Amino acid sequence: MDQITAFFGFLTGYILPYVIILSLLVFVHEMGHYLAGRWSGIRILAFSVGFGPELVGYTDKHGTRWKISAIPLGGYVRFFGDADAASRPGGELDGLTPAEREQTLAGARLWKRAITVAAGPIANFILAIVIFAAIFGAYGKPVADPVVAEVKAESAAEAAGVKPGDLLVALDGSKVQTFDDVVRYITMRPEIPVVVTVKRDGSLLDLEMVPRRTVTTDRFGNRMEVGQIGIVTNKDSGNFRIEPLSPVQAVGEGFRQTWHIVTGTVDYIGNMFAGRMNADQLGGPVRVVQASGQMATLGVLALLNLAAVLSVSLGLLNLMPVPVLDGGHLVLYALEALRGKPVGAAAQEIAFRIGLAMILSLMVFATWNDISRLIG
Repeated sequence: MDQITAFFGFLTGYILPYVIILSLLVFVHEMGHYLAGRWSGIRILAFSVGFGPELVGYTDKHGTRWKISAIPLGGYVRFFGDADAASRPGGELDGLTPAEREQTLAGARLWKRAITVAAGPIANFILAIVIFAAIFGAYGKPVADPVVAEVKAESAAEAAGVKPGDLLVALDGSKVQTFDDVVRYITMRPEIPVVVTVKRDGSLLDLEMVPRRTVTTDRFGNRMEVGQIGIVTNKDSGNFRIEPLSPVQAVGEGFRQTWHIVTGTVDYIGNMFAGRMNADQLGGPVRVVQASGQMATLGVLALLNLAAVLSVSLGLLNLMPVPVLDGGHLVLYALEALRGKPVGAAAQEIAFRIGLAMILSLMVFATWNDISRLIG
C-alpha cells in the first residue's frame, strides 16, 4: 500500500506538473507555427502535442487533425507536402500542381517559410514575457539596492578593497540599479576580470576583481556552478522593497527578464566552451521533471516562473542552427537567399541526418547528466 501511495505521489507531484508545463510550452510553440502557416496560405495536415500514437483528436473543417499523442516529449505541426514531423520536403512535391505546391511549406515564398518557421520560437518568447508581466503586474517587483552590507573573508571583493557601505554603481562600465543586476552579471563571469565601480564617501572608485568559480546549492540541494566575488547585501535592514508596476512597466520588465535569460544562456554556453563552467549543468527531461515537482511544492507562482524560464529555453533551443530544428531551417533559407536557389535535396537530406544525430547525442548527454546528479 505504501508503494502504491508513493507511486501516485510521484505521478501527481512530479509527472503531472511536468506534463502540464511541457504541454503548455509545446502547444504555444506549435501554435506559433500553425498561425503563421495559416496566415501564409500553407495547408496544415496535423497539429500534435506529443509524439507517437494518437490518444485523442479530431479533424477540423480545414482538414487539420488536432491530436494529443502518447509521448509527452514535444509536438509538431505537419504541413502539406512534408515528409515527416521535422518538415522535410516530401518526394511527392514534383507531382503537385503549381497551386498545390503553393500550399506546401517547401513551395511557399521564402519569406513566408521563414516567418512560419521563426514563429514557433517567437511564440515561446512571447509566452515568457506574458507570464513575467502577469507576475510583476500582480505582485510587483522585488528590489534590493546594490549596497554592500558584508564582505566575505578571503573573497575577491575583500582582496580588491571593497568595504561595507559601498554602493555598487557599475560593472565594466555598465550601470547597475539593483543587487540582482550585480548577481546576474557576476554569476556568469567566473574567472573573468570585472571592473566594479563603487561609490564611497561621494567618490567613485574602480576596483578590478576576478569572480571565483563557486559551487552553490539551492533549497532542494541542487548544485550550481557560478561566479562570486563575496559581496552580501542585507535585505533585513530596510534594503528591500516591493515596487508596484503599471501594466506597461510590467510588460517592460517581462521583456527585461526574458532578455536576461537569453543573455545568461549565451554566457553559459560561452563559458562552457571556454572551460570556465562544466557541461554537467546541461539538463534534459529528467531534470525538467525534477524541477517541475520541486517548484510545484512552492506553489503556482513558482511553477509559472519555471514555465516562463523553460519557454525561453525552448525557444532558444529551437533557434540553434542545427538541421531538424527551426534554426536549421532558417539557416537553409538564408543560404537559399544568398544562392538564389534552394539547397539541393541530397544536401538537405545529409544535413537533416547530421542534425538528428546531434540532437540525439545532446539528449543522451543531458539525460546522463540528469541521472548522474540524481545518484551522485
